[in-house]
Amino acid sequence: MNYETLLIEKKKGYAVIRLNRPHEMNAFSMQMRLELDSSFAELENDNEVNSIVLTGGEYVFSAGMDIKEMSALPDSEIDQYFATIMNYLKRIYVYPKTVIAAVGGIALGGGFNLVTVCDLVIASESAIFCHPELKFGLNPLVHPLSQIVGMNKAREIVMLGEPIGANEAMRLGIVNKVFPPEKFMSEAERIAETLASRSPKAVAELKRMCNVIPQLDKEVGLDMEANVGVRLFARDERKLHMNEILFLEKLRKKKQK
Repeated sequence: MNYETLLIEKKKGYAVIRLNRPHEMNAFSMQMRLELDSSFAELENDNEVNSIVLTGGEYVFSAGMDIKEMSALPDSEIDQYFATIMNYLKRIYVYPKTVIAAVGGIALGGGFNLVTVCDLVIASESAIFCHPELKFGLNPLVHPLSQIVGMNKAREIVMLGEPIGANEAMRLGIVNKVFPPEKFMSEAERIAETLASRSPKAVAELKRMCNVIPQLDKEVGLDMEANVGVRLFARDERKLHMNEILFLEKLRKKKQK
């Protein structure tokens, strides 16, 4: 896969997508937005890739939308402009494979939006998250953020536009784990490799449940989980995995004798 604004590397069961507009602090141009959508679509159909690490590198995740491009945008192209934003965000938000954001440095505006639609967020101690859009008369993406921190806190974050450090972001639930700058990428890749070894079908079902269940009442939510359990249990893959576990347990007992 050859892209001008992304670097993509396939590894053992997972892929690393790196935003690659370093001179523009990985700001999202039209081309980058289209390439993000295209790369995720291509990897979704790649059976050798079961999880994805999305990063901007050690020093910056993304400064958000390309301001130069936005300022020159004619009114006739506004609808298409925002459609390209929603296309890749929606694709990642409901993606069937696990997506891990590895955040080093700043994640502002659209960069922060991208973080909130990923499944897990691994951050460098240097990471900073901020929604400054209101200062420019624009609106940030509230829905995914509110699903993470609750509407009251989301309202504060998007209205005040104050920067949030990595450890505070972890306390709020925006970030899952924080590591020193020299370790956060390797840890993100370690997690990606672990998740890549899981059943793709089970991962996809679990992700769907995580997205849907918060909108359901308690009884309907439990019924949905039971139905998913039935579908996953009645598969040859389940027998294979359980036989492997039983085999390993037998080996362990033999060694103990």
